[in-house]
Amino acid sequence: MGLDSEGVGMKRSLKRLPIHWGLAFGILTSIVLLVFGHDFLENLSSPVTAVLVFVWLVPAILGSAFSVVRHADALAHRLGEPYGTLILTLSVTVMEVSMIAAVMLTGPDNPTLARDTMFAVVMIVLGGLVGVSLLVGGLRHRLQEFNLEGANAFISLIIPLSLLGMIMPNFTVTTSTPTFSTLQAIVIAAVCFCAYGIFLAIQTIRHREFFVQEILPESEGELQTGGLKRHVAMLVVSLVPVVFLAEQLAKVLEFGIDHFQMPQGVAGLIVAALILAPEGMGGIQAASRNHMQRSVNLLLGSVLATISLTIPSVLLIGLFTNREIVLGLPGDDSVMLAVILALSVTTFGRGRTNLLQGAIHLLVFFVWIVLLFEG
Repeated sequence: MGLDSEGVGMKRSLKRLPIHWGLAFGILTSIVLLVFGHDFLENLSSPVTAVLVFVWLVPAILGSAFSVVRHADALAHRLGEPYGTLILTLSVTVMEVSMIAAVMLTGPDNPTLARDTMFAVVMIVLGGLVGVSLLVGGLRHRLQEFNLEGANAFISLIIPLSLLGMIMPNFTVTTSTPTFSTLQAIVIAAVCFCAYGIFLAIQTIRHREFFVQEILPESEGELQTGGLKRHVAMLVVSLVPVVFLAEQLAKVLEFGIDHFQMPQGVAGLIVAALILAPEGMGGIQAASRNHMQRSVNLLLGSVLATISLTIPSVLLIGLFTNREIVLGLPGDDSVMLAVILALSVTTFGRGRTNLLQGAIHLLVFFVWIVLLFEG
């Protein structure tokens, strides 16, 4: 009996070893760049060096992201839905908003930074990550069910807030550019904060059952072990390298875009994709285990939190620092936003998904990628 338990413990330790090594690599990389990397990254001159740094940073970010997913998964098991996924969503979103704010306040003036980042998040999540999740889940489980009321709650806020924040500025006439006036910015910021606050009350208190799905015994998977405080602490420790290294990677990408004359949106795409890696991997993993409700909570919750927190944050920063904040999308991006929102309404409007829907989401995502380079 003792030998059996010892063997089980050894197997678990070996299974976690790659995750621990990935986090250690991410932390070590962060320390090296924090101590020695500032001047080095600010003065890149060789494309070969930039490629080598890129190849170094990406696995460091992904290693930390795998650790985030593991500890978020443990919290989801211990706290239950929707609290487990909500912790991961808010952690990543708050750090994402903090990074945008830091770049806005310390970097060169970039009035479209927040808009490009938000739009990239919407397209990556609703197009790419939702597509992969539904495709993987459909291939493994054919049809997957989720709570229709919960998905509708997400969509009913994502649509108006994204249209108010990224389309409406193109049609306001109080300013000559796709920006909000002072009064309009204050009202939109208040609406976003209030709407998300009401949503959190609905999700966690009033109608928590909308975001919970009974887990089938055959899809439960391996429960995580360890204390609650330990997993919360490790989640935060794992998130910090993801965001810090993504910010450093942005400097490498900026050099690469200038050197190779690539579209400016490519940097936002790659950085947003890496920041979203914890939620993306968590959503895909949940779908593969037939936990579609958790996948919905993670992916749609990520889009909603990003829009609800980024728009008011950058608008208030613009007001207090007298910076111009351009939120209105150009014409082709506006069309892509409308397409992905309409597709999401049909996908999450029936309470079940299949691989056809995943394939369509991926095709729309592919079109957006092509337009990014050849728009």
